[in-house]
Amino acid sequence: MDKFSKEKRSFIMSRIKGKDTKDEKLLAKALWARGHRYRKNNKKVFGTPDLTFRKHKIAIFVDGEFFHGYNWHERRDKIQSNRDYWIPKIERNMQRDRDVNHFLLENGWRVIRFWGSFIKKNLAECIAIIEAEINSVSSVS
Repeated sequence: MDKFSKEKRSFIMSRIKGKDTKDEKLLAKALWARGHRYRKNNKKVFGTPDLTFRKHKIAIFVDGEFFHGYNWHERRDKIQSNRDYWIPKIERNMQRDRDVNHFLLENGWRVIRFWGSFIKKNLAECIAIIEAEINSVSSVS
């Protein structure tokens, strides 16, 4: 049973952002400060990645732990309210993520996915991973 009323829960869920999350902004600002220029939420790229380096064909996604199924085999059973809705929804999100990855990889893109919590704890490592991809693409060109 949810501890909030249906109306209150609806209000809370309506405030969850789909783009420009704190984690995305943190990563984007760090990349910008290092001189990297990107596009945010580029609808011209399949899957609308959070950040794209079109010249290098690099797509970066920042995934929220709940909605994208972080550690799903453990967390799935911990969902207690509205399980008939959340479990299929999160599993569809996970499948869509796999489909987007597959499509982009098949079309010559490099896909990088970070969990939001990983960015918070390891921002420098995230930047290093992205810069390594940019450098590996640049050295091939």
